Amino acid sequence: MPEKVSTIDVRQRIGDMLNRVSLRHDEFIIERKGKALAALVPVERLEQMRRFARTQAIAFLDQQKGSDLTDKQSADLALEAQKWARRRVRKPRRQAK
Repeated sequence: MPEKVSTIDVRQRIGDMLNRVSLRHDEFIIERKGKALAALVPVERLEQMRRFARTQAIAFLDQQKGSDLTDKQSADLALEAQKWARRRVRKPRRQAK
């Protein structure tokens, strides 16, 4: 399980953390105020995740070949999915009294 570290810890120990990631394949979740912001993982792990995502996308597109989507519709769906994945979840604003 990845170790959770604060952004302050990262600033103080980045060299040690990079050595642990590259040599021991450790993984870190970087948090600010208890909220996960980023992950520090070995490059091999990142490449593995990208290959998996590509494989899944290709399998999904192969399943959809029977549908009547045009290239433009497919591109629009891909852009919409990308925007959805990147959107931030916002907390509702507190009402002023």
